[in-house]
Amino acid sequence: MGKPTGFKEFKRQLPLDRLPKLRVLDWKEFHEHLPEEELQSQGARCMDCGVPFCHTGTLIAGMAAGCPINNLIPEWNDLVYHGHWREALDRLHKTNNFPEFTGRVCPAPCEGSCVLGINEPPVTIKNIEVSIIDRGFAEGWVVPNPPPKRTGKKVAVVGSGPAGLAAAAQLNSAGHLVTVFERADRIGGLLMYGIPNMKLDKREVVERRVKLMEAEGIVFKTGVEIGKDIAADQLKKEFDAVVLCTGATVPNDFFAKTPGRHLKGIHFAMEFLHANTKSLLDSGLEDGKYISAKGKDVIVIGGGDTGTDCCGTSVRHGCNSLVNFEVVPQSPAERAANNPWPQWPKIYRKDYGHEEAAARFDYARMPGKTLADDPREYAIQTIEFLGDENGNLRALKTQRVDWSQPVAGGAMFTPVPDSIEEWPAQLCFLALGFRGPENTVAQQLGVELDPRSNYKAVHEKYTTNVPGVFAAGDCRRGQSLIVWAINEGRGVARECDRFLMGSTDLP
Repeated sequence: MGKPTGFKEFKRQLPLDRLPKLRVLDWKEFHEHLPEEELQSQGARCMDCGVPFCHTGTLIAGMAAGCPINNLIPEWNDLVYHGHWREALDRLHKTNNFPEFTGRVCPAPCEGSCVLGINEPPVTIKNIEVSIIDRGFAEGWVVPNPPPKRTGKKVAVVGSGPAGLAAAAQLNSAGHLVTVFERADRIGGLLMYGIPNMKLDKREVVERRVKLMEAEGIVFKTGVEIGKDIAADQLKKEFDAVVLCTGATVPNDFFAKTPGRHLKGIHFAMEFLHANTKSLLDSGLEDGKYISAKGKDVIVIGGGDTGTDCCGTSVRHGCNSLVNFEVVPQSPAERAANNPWPQWPKIYRKDYGHEEAAARFDYARMPGKTLADDPREYAIQTIEFLGDENGNLRALKTQRVDWSQPVAGGAMFTPVPDSIEEWPAQLCFLALGFRGPENTVAQQLGVELDPRSNYKAVHEKYTTNVPGVFAAGDCRRGQSLIVWAINEGRGVARECDRFLMGSTDLP
């Protein structure tokens, strides 16, 4: 433990983000760092609890509680407090291959389970984490670390998202010859094309790590779709083991039977976000190969990070208006009685995209809006998409819902009478999550699926029904957090190494 009076003396503090009205003018990251002295003070707030919950990494009420990759949080907080930044970096890398990713885009379940958070604002764990790794790169401490010897065993990793990259990094460190196959033109999976640049810079953050991994001996092959460009069973012939980390890429479409779903202008969120980032990286959006929201009324259906990303991207395009629909009720300002610590706190938050929309539009004057400083509308369902004579989307018809009156044996809410409204929209983005992985690879390899259509493999074993074929990440557990993906990538590497060598030293 560092300063005995830590949290009593220092209040929680976060760095100021760039102002919303200014940051929407570019695609650069909007987060800043605290000065070193203030970071040390924030580290001092961590009191090295007798039973720390921040790094437990368990599931409570279906949500992550604590860090799923078991980061040694109290230890590196104390090291930062004492100014031992290099040692803090070493401690951070013991459990996390990519703290520059998690420190930017993880929702920080560690902070939700911080013991201090029972009755005080929690420790600023996420910001300290990203500050450690960013300083490590700035000081030149993060360098390629290839294995001292090779085993001669060859492993194919299919998919280059956080699970695939973590698996590749760990297997390479064990001395295996690792080849990562990615069907997109750039490495990173959702890190590259699913998360906008203003949250996670592609060239300065993602590609920096990929180049480091290449220097350590990992081979990356882009533009190669397993199951199409290379038959999946061919991998089994050429490699000693195959690790499937394809992600959960089949989107949910809860509006498939809703009237007007076929209209032009309705898109899945990832279709919008992927094309935008690719065009941004290829040409600075000069090639026009993306869905532009400029001058259009935009409605985003679905909350969460993806919905927020659609909001932030649309505002940067220069949309005419923006509304975000959520069918669930608005969360309370503080934990409800049925959401106790150390569960993830289900409380009302405004993310970056909501702040930017509120800075851009006057919601107090918008017809039908109930929140004057937030683009979101809660407890509302879309019942019809309305089009013009040319088959283009022109509006959404909605109805309010009442969650206090569930239908016996049916829906968890009832429609509110006389609450039908029309909202103008020429673009609608569906941010409704993902159903599971595409199954072409599984079919070709003969991998069994579980009842939810994911690749069937037991957690912490990651073995499928096909010997030598492993599965990890979202394709195995379903859509989840980046930290769970890294957890599974590290876990599958451990079990794959055991399969190849008979034993393993990987954590």
